[in-house]
Amino acid sequence: MSDRSEADRLAQESALARLVRRPEAGAFIVMIVVVTMITFASDFKAFNALGLKNNLAIIAQFGIIATGAALLMIGGEFDLSIGSMIGFAGMSMAMMLKWGLPFGLGEATPFLAFIITLAMTLSLGWLIGTIVVRSGLSSFIVSLAFLFFLRGTTEVSFRLINQSTQISGLPDFKEESWIAWAFGGEVFGWIYDAWFALGGNINRRGEQWVDGFDARVLWWLIIAGLAYFVLSRTQLGNWIYATGDNKDSARANGVPVNRVKTCLFMFTAFCATIFAACQVFDTNTADAAKGNLMELNAIAIAVVGGTLMTGGFGSVIGVAFGAVTFGLVANAVFYIPWLDGSFYRVFVGVVLLAAVFANERIRKRITGGI
Repeated sequence: MSDRSEADRLAQESALARLVRRPEAGAFIVMIVVVTMITFASDFKAFNALGLKNNLAIIAQFGIIATGAALLMIGGEFDLSIGSMIGFAGMSMAMMLKWGLPFGLGEATPFLAFIITLAMTLSLGWLIGTIVVRSGLSSFIVSLAFLFFLRGTTEVSFRLINQSTQISGLPDFKEESWIAWAFGGEVFGWIYDAWFALGGNINRRGEQWVDGFDARVLWWLIIAGLAYFVLSRTQLGNWIYATGDNKDSARANGVPVNRVKTCLFMFTAFCATIFAACQVFDTNTADAAKGNLMELNAIAIAVVGGTLMTGGFGSVIGVAFGAVTFGLVANAVFYIPWLDGSFYRVFVGVVLLAAVFANERIRKRITGGI
């Protein structure tokens, strides 16, 4: 009997040890603490019908770009141009929607505006990745150069074309274009129809006042779901982990390291374009300054989510936990009147430093202290 109890105890300890070593373990704990604190500090307003809609909009934005950044970091590289790519993509789409397309194509439709912008951003992602893998330069330096290049080019070009780095007053294409609705509409309305209608989603006239979540929530779920599937169920996922862990060893075992890295840079550009499209079609505006510092938020969320700075280790689930945490804290000032908005930066600094130490300890446990 005692032998059996001892075996059960060891099995439980082994299961607990495996959970603790999971990359998302720390992010989950931080998320639970933050959710609990904000729930009570906001007197539950952060999670009423409107509060949840607004919070999920911010969380989804963070989640979209952080997923792209995390996969690239697992592959052993960084992309600091994500924020500038968002501004470039948003202004490009907005200009085509406002002025139309040249070469006799007539007025730009939302579909053409999105496809052409996506082609440009994917080409830029390919260019960044190609420079990194062909030159052997640090992705930090190459992407930092593109951060300045893209931001400056966007501001100078659109100031010449549009006499302003902002575009507002675009037509609302959501009612006539499925692609505009897919990026700027509302989804999961059935949740509000059934659940929140019972909990205070009806105004004084007896009408529902929040109809659904922003479409970007669905895009985040799609991107995160596909990223999770690729990392955990496909050969490409194994290649990404192998490339980030030891690219020379991966190359010796037949992994197309250069192609993997280039594709990951293109994926971050794709995520930035989705982010920009959701903003443009939701607000019918664009600004060259959009996305400023979002690359740092993306990297911070990835690290807090358990992604190692050295590559080869990370989890999409952990990134999702990190996005929830950062989104709630970034939006908390709207629900907690006495909270200074600058607290968000304090929070990011403290949590990021703690996450780096925690991730390093996890790495040493896994590698035996190497």
